[in-house]
Amino acid sequence: MKHTVLRRIRILTILLSVLLLAGCLPDSGRQDGSSRTEPPPPVTLKIMVPGERSSDFDLVIREAERRLADSGISIKLQMEFVPWNDFGTRSQVALSSGEEIDLIFDAPWLHLNEMIASGYYEPLDVLLKQYGPTIIAKRPHQMWDANRFRGHVMAIPLGVSHVMSHSYFVRKDIREKHGVPPIKNYEEMIRFAYIVKEKEPDLVSLIAGGTRSQQLYSQAAFRHYHDSASHLRPTQALDSSLMLYYQHNNGKVHNVFKELDSPVRKWVEEARILYTDGIIHKDVLGIKDFQEPGMAGQVAIFPTGSFYVGELAQETLREHAPEGEWEIVTFFDDVPGANISDFSQWNFIAVPVASKHKEEAIRFLNWANEKPNYDLLAYGIQGTHWEPVGDDKFKQRNTRYNQSAFVWIWNPEDERILESDARTERLWRFIRDADNFVPDILTGFEFDSTPVQAELDRFNRIEAKYYTPLFNGVLDPDYAWSQFEAEAGQALEAIEEELQRQVDAFLSR
Repeated sequence: MKHTVLRRIRILTILLSVLLLAGCLPDSGRQDGSSRTEPPPPVTLKIMVPGERSSDFDLVIREAERRLADSGISIKLQMEFVPWNDFGTRSQVALSSGEEIDLIFDAPWLHLNEMIASGYYEPLDVLLKQYGPTIIAKRPHQMWDANRFRGHVMAIPLGVSHVMSHSYFVRKDIREKHGVPPIKNYEEMIRFAYIVKEKEPDLVSLIAGGTRSQQLYSQAAFRHYHDSASHLRPTQALDSSLMLYYQHNNGKVHNVFKELDSPVRKWVEEARILYTDGIIHKDVLGIKDFQEPGMAGQVAIFPTGSFYVGELAQETLREHAPEGEWEIVTFFDDVPGANISDFSQWNFIAVPVASKHKEEAIRFLNWANEKPNYDLLAYGIQGTHWEPVGDDKFKQRNTRYNQSAFVWIWNPEDERILESDARTERLWRFIRDADNFVPDILTGFEFDSTPVQAELDRFNRIEAKYYTPLFNGVLDPDYAWSQFEAEAGQALEAIEEELQRQVDAFLSR
């Protein structure tokens, strides 16, 4: 009897196992007895950034998606790259039309403040607290405190330093060919530009930014980046213009129309001389990307926002000038306390309100701000595209993956320094240390444009006609200043007065 019962139990057990394997019985792991559901399909994040897609971009993204899946994050990445010169228009159209985009690049020099004021971006304070602890931790408090909008985080700051790394690309091979010693100051660089004009008839000496979106890279405006004597800098009211500016660290607003002895006017006068002498490219206003002629071996000097020359720039030059070589020339004063910083950043990544995947967007960026993942997205596949040098430097193996991290994931803790000469590495480390800078007394100040919005709109329309032609020497300042002021002077004065009123109120708190 006992053996019969045991035999029946074994048979029943076998039958139950077969039925369970065949899917004929409910999953005993679910309390409601319902069938096990398939995991949801991965969310596709749509990301819009400026730039071009590297040849190995898809290879790196496949690896990123594999790692995301291994981390339990079910996300696919759909990147739209827009040429730099078209990005402002393309992104504005996308936002205003409600196009489904989950992450988008923006900047104060582009239309960040305008898009925030128009309600296109999602406030991120709560999302970051819930899903972005790594994003928060990887940026110093000065960066967060100085980059809020009406007290809220409306976009994630993308920065690794507290001032920008402005310098000039200079043809080292041409300099050495004519026995010119390494360039140490601006005057020596201009002397070299005249040597190029005299002895290299097939080369243009110098080019600068000639379009509206590049106006701080125009010949005269770019001078302010190395002005450590008076700390001349743009204001929050016109953040890509020097028509209003601060000087020193006293909160006084300066108006170029009113100050005939302004350094800005002197820089413009010099630009005029360089243009009429044939030093500045004659078509400076008609070239969309002012760096392209230099990369094509046609120009000897142009401004840039970097302290080092990447291998892609050298490779591109050698395609047109096999013996060509770029070097960096900068006049940045790397003495602690010699520079002022308000710790504001120039690039941001935002979550549009139209996004249906806001939580996933922040989860992804949080994942991307973890060191191994940051290395992947910033530099490519280790051993294929790059190699680490110590803990915080890297060596580039090839340029098949050359994707700018500063348009979507940049953070100061994980960003590596490209292995270079000791001077360049020292400069990079210097600008990443907040303690090397004197805090701007207007750190955290935000300008409310509402009282003078009509004047701002009017001034911006008029300035677009005059700024880059004046600041690149194409227009004669002897008559252009008076024309410009006749059309825009009243509007600029109203903006100046409102800005000064708000600055005084901020400082008196």
